Amino acid sequence: MLRGLRGASALRALRSTSRYASTSTSKLIETELSPSGVLTISFHNEKKLNAWTQSLMKQMAAEISAADTRDDVRGVVLTGSGAYYSAGVDLSGLLQPMMPSKLQTQLRDKNQFLFDMFINFSKPIGAAVNGPAIGAAVTTATLTDVLVAGERATFSVPFAKVGLPAEGCSSVTFAEWMGEANAERMLGVEGWVPTAEEARAAGFPIQDIVAGDNAAVVARAHELVEAQIATGGRSVDAAEVARRLKVNADESAKLANAVMSPRFLLAMRDFNQRKPSIARFFSVANATLPLWKPADITPVYAA
Repeated sequence: MLRGLRGASALRALRSTSRYASTSTSKLIETELSPSGVLTISFHNEKKLNAWTQSLMKQMAAEISAADTRDDVRGVVLTGSGAYYSAGVDLSGLLQPMMPSKLQTQLRDKNQFLFDMFINFSKPIGAAVNGPAIGAAVTTATLTDVLVAGERATFSVPFAKVGLPAEGCSSVTFAEWMGEANAERMLGVEGWVPTAEEARAAGFPIQDIVAGDNAAVVARAHELVEAQIATGGRSVDAAEVARRLKVNADESAKLANAVMSPRFLLAMRDFNQRKPSIARFFSVANATLPLWKPADITPVYAA
């Protein structure tokens, strides 16, 4: 069937098989301001393991942006509701039908915006990782000043398994914190998923591991964010912020280009075997790749 597809026909086939983008507009973020001025931002998408859908990320970005300018907010703690911290970015919401070159640019820009938001935040910020964290939920947590983990927390960055490069500055920072071998174990094909204790022992930047429920993890994160507030600001200097912004720009372009590759398309086809319509989308996309693949794009650096 696919052999006869050419140009616009191939593009129409790709569009016709994509019917899985999230359109939910329900409230997926809850906030609470403590007397000391620390704002807790909680992910509330338990049915999807607190996955970062497009709706949730928009709400999260709005809250973080507002917190950066609110006089009554002195710091922020992010956490998840229920058993998970977050299952990471919901790719199905990103891979919507559109011209491939537009999608490629959009992926680069959205990925860069997400991590720049954490890098550029002007006030102390922490992550209370109450349970399993996956993908961008892990890498954004490492861009905060305070990372507190619950005893049930695990850290998974399965980028290589789906044919994607490292993101969230992890291509650089993981090796700096844990050494090349441990970084490769997490980011490479092994896909090592350490517990909180294993991750901290390997050098992952966890300040404390807390027994008890989610509230106990959040409370400890509040204590450490308040201590960071007392120092006068973030834990990284301007030079490190600039370095991370550049690394993020480079990684974001690489990720967008990788999405237009057989490795990613076939990995996503295999990953979605229990969802035939989604698997067929990626199968068609890979079979027709030479007809629609755009040229690689380059990073966009901060002015």
